[in-house]
Amino acid sequence: MEELWATLIEAQPDPSPWVVLGSALAALAIVSFRTSWHLSRGLITIAHEGGHALAALLTRRKLEGIRLHSDTSGVTLTRGRPNGPGMVLTALAGYVAPSLLGLAAAWLTEQGRITLLIWTVLLFLVCMLLLIRNVYGALILLATGGAVFALSMYAPDDVQQAVALVAVWFLLFGGVRPIIELQRKRRLRQARDSDADQLARLTILPGGFYVLFFLLVACASVVAGGYLMNPLP
Repeated sequence: MEELWATLIEAQPDPSPWVVLGSALAALAIVSFRTSWHLSRGLITIAHEGGHALAALLTRRKLEGIRLHSDTSGVTLTRGRPNGPGMVLTALAGYVAPSLLGLAAAWLTEQGRITLLIWTVLLFLVCMLLLIRNVYGALILLATGGAVFALSMYAPDDVQQAVALVAVWFLLFGGVRPIIELQRKRRLRQARDSDADQLARLTILPGGFYVLFFLLVACASVVAGGYLMNPLP
C-alpha cells in the first residue's frame, strides 16, 4: 500500500508551454465544433449527473440511481423531501459540477499529480457505474473507464500528461457551453423542467438567476483553472 500510494502521489515534471497551449486549443476546438461536441458531450453529462448524485448523498437524500441517455441527456433519481435545502443543493450541483471538477483537476495537474488524477477519475467512474440504471449508461461508463484504465497502464508519462491536460481543459470549457444551451432552450420555452426552473419552483428566485449563477461559476472556474495551468514562468 505504501508503494501504491507513493506511485499515486509521485509528481511528474511540468509540461512544456506548448503542450499546455496545444491541449487548451484542442479542448476548445472539441467544445466549439458541433460534431465533436455532440460526440463528447456525454462526458460532461457524466460529470453533471455525478454532481447531482454527490450532492444527494451529502445532503442525505436517498439516491435511487442514474440514467445516461444516447441523446447526451441524463437524470439522477433521488427520494426524500420534495423541497428544502437538500433538494435545492441537489438541483444546484449539476451544472456547476463539470466546472468544479475541472478546477480540482487543474489543481492536481498544476501539482504534477497526473497519476493521482487519472486514478481519481477511474474511482469516480466506478462509483457512477454502481449507481447506473440503464444499459446505455453502463456501456458508456465501461467504455470511458476502459479508455482511462488503458491510458494509465500502457501510455507513456508524456502521453498521459497531454491527455490529462486536454481532459482538464475540456471539463473547464465544456462546463460553459451547456449553460448557454440551457438559456437558449429556456428562451424558446423548451426547458420547463430544467435544473434552473426546478430551483425557481423550490425558491423565491427566478430561473434566470440560477442560469447566471451557473455561468458565473463556470467562467470563474475557467479563469482560475487557466491561472493554475498558466504555462508562462
